[in-house]
Amino acid sequence: MGILLPINPEHPEPRKIRRAVEILEKGGVIGYPTDTVYGLGCDLFNKQAIETLYQIKGMQRDKNLAFICPDLGDIARYAVVENAAYRVLKRFLPGPYCFVLQATREVPKIVQMNKKTVGIRVPSNPVTLAIVRELGRPIISTTAAPPGEDPMVDPWEIKERFPALELVLDAGAGGNLPTTIVDLSEGDVRILREGAGPIDELV
Repeated sequence: MGILLPINPEHPEPRKIRRAVEILEKGGVIGYPTDTVYGLGCDLFNKQAIETLYQIKGMQRDKNLAFICPDLGDIARYAVVENAAYRVLKRFLPGPYCFVLQATREVPKIVQMNKKTVGIRVPSNPVTLAIVRELGRPIISTTAAPPGEDPMVDPWEIKERFPALELVLDAGAGGNLPTTIVDLSEGDVRILREGAGPIDELV
């Protein structure tokens, strides 16, 4: 059974962030808050950890996984960002959006979608951003919920429902509206899923 670790949502304690990162570095899977819903995640570059994440969530292997970058500059390592796409990213990130872009060779094939695209997030959440900055590379982002169910908002319930998680960072109740998914991979703007975050100015 994993650990439920309270953390300050606005000013996360460095030692608690370090503890989460040590688990990620060893290939563990954690639960963590974002600016929308709680997420389940692991190191983007640990294939075994990603397989474990699929098992923990009970998710089909053809279901896509997005990942979290610390800032706009980091996105260019993992995705092809044309000028038009960059303008959109700059305007709406950090924020409650997942943007689908063409993947670069840096991205492991296990997380690439159809047509070699990837979903990338830069959430407006101090805890999440502190984790990826301390780790030094992206973490996987998938909603803390069994497939087909609503997002789980209570960190304690997440720990109970997914006992194989090594750690759940408890930053209080999470949201129940997932990210808005926006496809920029073909040069235009297409809303794939409307969730948190306004879309009026996107389209």
